[in-house]
Amino acid sequence: MGDVEAPNSNRPRQNVLLSVLPSKEFASSRKGMLLIAEVALSFVSFVCFAASTAAAFVTVPLLEFLAALFLLFAYSTKFNERFKGFLWPLMDFMRCVSASIIFFIISIISVSKYVDSASKAAGIFGFIATIVFALDFYLIFNELAAFLKQGGAGGGGESNEEPSRHNGYDLFMTLL
Repeated sequence: MGDVEAPNSNRPRQNVLLSVLPSKEFASSRKGMLLIAEVALSFVSFVCFAASTAAAFVTVPLLEFLAALFLLFAYSTKFNERFKGFLWPLMDFMRCVSASIIFFIISIISVSKYVDSASKAAGIFGFIATIVFALDFYLIFNELAAFLKQGGAGGGGESNEEPSRHNGYDLFMTLL
């Protein structure tokens, strides 16, 4: 006799896997490529720090990996559109600014203070991650400044309405 499963039993598993992965459209966008690079570099830096004598710095790459992975998931599955109360671009901007500063500091310490090759590799990947995070926050800042110059956060005083929280969502949509 055999299994009672249908011959196409792999179909639901493939659909679940495809629903977790970012879409081709988002992965090929500028924001998608930056988030994928941030996830990859944070993970590689985490592995290098875990294998080095500078293991005290392992927390930073792990937290940045998880934060970038969450935002990659949120943006690619449009999870952020369901929660319009959050200012997603501001959260992303603050994440990138803090990550670039902290990665830069721990990379300098890792390269200058520790002599093992895993610490040096973690420092190098940390410097590369610093550049990617800094590029991301620079691009977010430029798009935010352009959005505000257009009067997107309140209509430039032409309306008596108070700026509502949906402007954060409008800003996010312009950033993507």
